[in-house]
Amino acid sequence: MAKWLSQEWLDESTRLAVGQPERPGASARLQYRILGGPGGDVDYYWVVVDGHLLENRLGLLEDAEVTLTESYEDAMAMQKGELDTNTAFMQGKVQVDGDVAKLMALLPITMSPEFGQFQAAVLEMTEF
Repeated sequence: MAKWLSQEWLDESTRLAVGQPERPGASARLQYRILGGPGGDVDYYWVVVDGHLLENRLGLLEDAEVTLTESYEDAMAMQKGELDTNTAFMQGKVQVDGDVAKLMALLPITMSPEFGQFQAAVLEMTEF
């Protein structure tokens, strides 16, 4: 088990993402900002190239193309599968800044069975 939002959790998530199918054009540099957690705010980022998660680290990504900002509670609910990500976007619970087209290019990934399996595996190894 890895503590949610720790570097260990991010590293394990990257390991679990190995083997996802290639998705040409599904590339983005994403910054996540999780606000109001028990230890303060958490920043981490993903670098996705053609559907593959290449980098997943705590900290700030200087050249992020998209920044997603959400509360700790909403982020946890989404991670646990208690809050649908699309619903959270529509309700304004996830603030998006930057190149929205880059984010939209990743949507087919999130709807795939492979991504669903990845999410389930991440949830199983996560300690909240």
